[in-house]
Amino acid sequence: MRQKIDPKDWWALPAGPKNSICDIAGVSAGHSTIDQTEIQTGVTAILPHQGNLFADPVPAGAVVLNGFGKSAGLIQLMELGEIETPILLTNTFGVAACTEALIRQAIAGNPAIGRTTSTVNALVLECNDGRVNDIQALAVTPATAQAAIAAAGTGPLAQGTVGAGRGMKTFGLNGGIGTASRRVGDHMLGALVLSNFGQRSELRVMGERVPLSGPETRDQGSIIILYATDAPVDSRQLTRIARRAAAGLGRLGSHLGHGSGDIAIAFSTARPSKTEAGLLQSERLDDDALDPFFLAAVESVEEAVLNAIWHAEPLPGRDGQAGMTLPQILQG
Repeated sequence: MRQKIDPKDWWALPAGPKNSICDIAGVSAGHSTIDQTEIQTGVTAILPHQGNLFADPVPAGAVVLNGFGKSAGLIQLMELGEIETPILLTNTFGVAACTEALIRQAIAGNPAIGRTTSTVNALVLECNDGRVNDIQALAVTPATAQAAIAAAGTGPLAQGTVGAGRGMKTFGLNGGIGTASRRVGDHMLGALVLSNFGQRSELRVMGERVPLSGPETRDQGSIIILYATDAPVDSRQLTRIARRAAAGLGRLGSHLGHGSGDIAIAFSTARPSKTEAGLLQSERLDDDALDPFFLAAVESVEEAVLNAIWHAEPLPGRDGQAGMTLPQILQG
């Protein structure tokens, strides 16, 4: 297969300067990668802002496109529409360790948590990297999570087989972490994915099916999609933006298969202010202005997944099968 469509003609909206979720001012991300023979895993951290998230949460919304997955903090996020910790991505058996790390970090910055004020809602999401990583080793620890948070920055973000994406596979190819962004008028919307889904024979790049050799795979394994924007949108509108992730996955060739945990979360850095009377004040984008953000959500998640498999290393599977990346396919 040879690429026939110029990317400039495929994407309708311009990318941000870094083409990353970190194009949204204040948003940072970092990785902690474990590369030890059969242990190929890690943690990726996304911080919505640099302050105290428990004291100053961000508005958020979430959609469960297919619920075959394990997570921490998702129910409260969907109920209250806020995120109050960094967001950690990891493998399925790393959720508990990451949750502990977030709770301990929040308590260190807010000693009243669980005593004179509420508990904290740690937010952790996962995909199963067991096709590459020895997931039974439980290699992810709270220290791994803390290292990812400490590594978070706003510069160019490593993609592919790094952090939580180390052992992930997408459409049978290596690659888990990808990111992209789109400019929408005066605002930005960025996406970051932990990608581990897709049926090998159904992959499409810019609308064209890519013929991949090797054994067929099912559309399973999961994908976590995170959206960030600086637009003044509330939790309901962010949920609507998150829901458009399904259209982006469909453009890639996914049908959101039975065994895939497909979850999308969106948050805004445009936070309401609180008056002395305890009232929250904020601007809110008119719903009629949301269509370009919906398009940005579709394009950015589509490109983020492609970036995940473009930047990957060809790591072998635990079954001994050789790894494969998108450049090897397109250039071979």
